[in-house]
Amino acid sequence: MPFPFILPTTSSFSFSSSFTCESHPSLTLNASTHRGVVKDSLKKHKRLPPASQPPNLPSILSNVNTYLPYLLAIDAGLSNKTVSGEEVSVVLTSTPTIEWRPTLSDHAVPGKEIARVKVQSLEYELFFILSTMGYTHTLLARSSLHPLYVTSGAPLGTQERTTAITTATKHLLDAASVHDYLARRAEGLTTAAPCADITQSTARAMSLLALAEATLLAVLKDDPYPAVVSQDRNDNDREWMYKAPEIPKVRAHLFARLCLAAADHAAQASSLCQSTGIGASKLNEGLLRYLEDFRKTSRAKACRFFGIDAELSGQTGNALGWLRCGLQELGIESKETKKGLSLGRMKKDWSERREDKKVERGTNWGADAGKLEETRVIEMLDAKWTKINDTMLTQAIPSPGTLLATLPSGRDIHTIKPYQLPELGREILEAMRAPPDRSDDFEDGQLSSDDERTIVATPVGAFPGTQDEYRSASARSYY
Repeated sequence: MPFPFILPTTSSFSFSSSFTCESHPSLTLNASTHRGVVKDSLKKHKRLPPASQPPNLPSILSNVNTYLPYLLAIDAGLSNKTVSGEEVSVVLTSTPTIEWRPTLSDHAVPGKEIARVKVQSLEYELFFILSTMGYTHTLLARSSLHPLYVTSGAPLGTQERTTAITTATKHLLDAASVHDYLARRAEGLTTAAPCADITQSTARAMSLLALAEATLLAVLKDDPYPAVVSQDRNDNDREWMYKAPEIPKVRAHLFARLCLAAADHAAQASSLCQSTGIGASKLNEGLLRYLEDFRKTSRAKACRFFGIDAELSGQTGNALGWLRCGLQELGIESKETKKGLSLGRMKKDWSERREDKKVERGTNWGADAGKLEETRVIEMLDAKWTKINDTMLTQAIPSPGTLLATLPSGRDIHTIKPYQLPELGREILEAMRAPPDRSDDFEDGQLSSDDERTIVATPVGAFPGTQDEYRSASARSYY
């Protein structure tokens, strides 16, 4: 958690080939320049090793924020709207053709990269750019939270942990705001989106997912149990030698309702994503599985907090019953129901070791939406409370169905703020009234930024126009 998005990539595009601006002749040239920077940064990011990508995210966000006002100015100029008090007049000379490679759509052929889609309007160019901004905010949140789950280094202190969670929450709320704006803007469109990544339902689902993740972070900030479990598995921790982990009392009932609200948001997002369609308009299974796992994890957390609330009241039997509910929500059998060797238990242990390696390498960790972490916390509490109940209290444990029927409604803690579109400053607009100082041309045509194509010149002795027949799949020559 949060979801490990993959940033899309795009082709080159010259705004001067499809637009002219009579009021600000240099606007199209500046827009093409800044778009080229975004294209190159996305291309560079894709080619980086997974462990080296997080430090590159602030640069991508900065480049997108710099390009966005120019794109919005051209979009406003097509309708003769004002920008920073100045009227901008843009004329469409030909239909633009821009290519983007989506990352959320389902693969038509398993194991093969998703085909590029052609965007022939600035509206969907804006959708891809803002979606990229939202994904980047989510990835920055992942980067902030990563040190909390690493067990190979020294454990984070309370202040560092709070700072990391607060930073991640801000990024997730910014992502939710951007996706919410896209969902509202898409309501007025009459044309069909070129792919499932930028449909209205997907934008609304991504907004709900970011809000749900931010809601769970509000719980994580004051939840001591995940830190205790992580500290127990950290080989570099020496605090256990001189003091036991401090587990302060938590506002269990409030946290439980926050988790239920996060589960409701995830359920709505899952429903929206599953309704996108089939084939090219279908979202990939990894995202759909993450949404379902997130819903289960959130409900399991709620059950755990209801158990903590019962245990604080001396009702250890009910507390254990709530833990059984949490395991049931996660789809994991409790140890009591399975005696002897269990294939499911062996598979779970193998999954835990694999997830730990992903966290240490910093690659694709958290794709299970926190199911593994929550399972460890519940099993730790279950072992502790079972021992107390078996030796001291001997209270009856109610069935999970009886307790789940008493679940209350969720409670939100965050609200999505409206996204404020950036505008070009008056000084920048005044400077663009001058004619462009160079041509707005590019040499690579519509090649995608992530293509690895090698342009081969006409071989010696070849008949003119037949150089494609001499092109090899490899760029290397053998003599």
